[in-house]
Amino acid sequence: MKDSLPPNLLSLFAARPPLNFLPPVDRDFSRRTGPVISGVAQFLDRCKDHDVDYKPSISIEELKQKKLAEKRLKVEEHLAKELEKWSPSTNEKIKSDPFKTLFVARINYETSEKQLKRHFEIYGQIKSIQMVYDSNGKPRGYAFIEYEREKDLKAAYKDADGMKIDLRRVLVDVERGRTVKGWKPRRLGGGLGNTRLGGPEVNQKYSGRVSSSDHSDSHHDRDRRDRDRDRDRDRDRDRYRRSSRDRDRDRESRRDRDRDRDRRDRDRYRDRDYRRSRSPRRDRDRRR
Repeated sequence: MKDSLPPNLLSLFAARPPLNFLPPVDRDFSRRTGPVISGVAQFLDRCKDHDVDYKPSISIEELKQKKLAEKRLKVEEHLAKELEKWSPSTNEKIKSDPFKTLFVARINYETSEKQLKRHFEIYGQIKSIQMVYDSNGKPRGYAFIEYEREKDLKAAYKDADGMKIDLRRVLVDVERGRTVKGWKPRRLGGGLGNTRLGGPEVNQKYSGRVSSSDHSDSHHDRDRRDRDRDRDRDRDRDRYRRSSRDRDRDRESRRDRDRDRDRRDRDRYRDRDYRRSRSPRRDRDRRR
């Protein structure tokens, strides 16, 4: 290969000269020896009597855990006191039948008792509706509906869960305070809701009692029925508007026809009167 190339090309492939030797700036790391460190166990006895009044400081993380533990203890004590006071079975103010009473939650704050009655009386005759208010008279967002018959309660419990009232889906359940032994509401550490368990990955995404595919399918069916009902309502409203416009148009056309008929009649009568008024004059002219 070298014999076949001319000298000018061979000079391009010539090896470079070796690098100049430079002395190292430091010793080799493998040969380097650092300071020798010995233990301090022999000095621990001397520290026993040093600063007897010293108190170790608390780190920020330990202080945070301590505050959380104190807060948790206060909450548990408060819940224990409230549980002793809470006894719905012995409450004299509650007079409804627990096995005929339906619990309705997540109600729109602007919804009235009349609206609730209109939506829930389709399942049966309602005996009473009790909406819960706070000390300032503001609604708490839930109510109790007592039916006359227990089978009406079962029908409402089965079908009304997830019903949309005032653009908000409600949750229905039986009254568990007087029917389930050991039941506790959410404010006392109980409850069945899954919408506030933790983060968005564990919380329930829809309004309902159980998290199942059938339940979500029923909600999709209910959404479809609501959309169809709204569409039918809009279609009926448009049909009524078109019919009212057609009626107005027909009424105007009838008025125009009547007005034209009256005008023609007046013209006809005027011509007849005019001809009658001129006929005696013609007779006199003929006689002359």
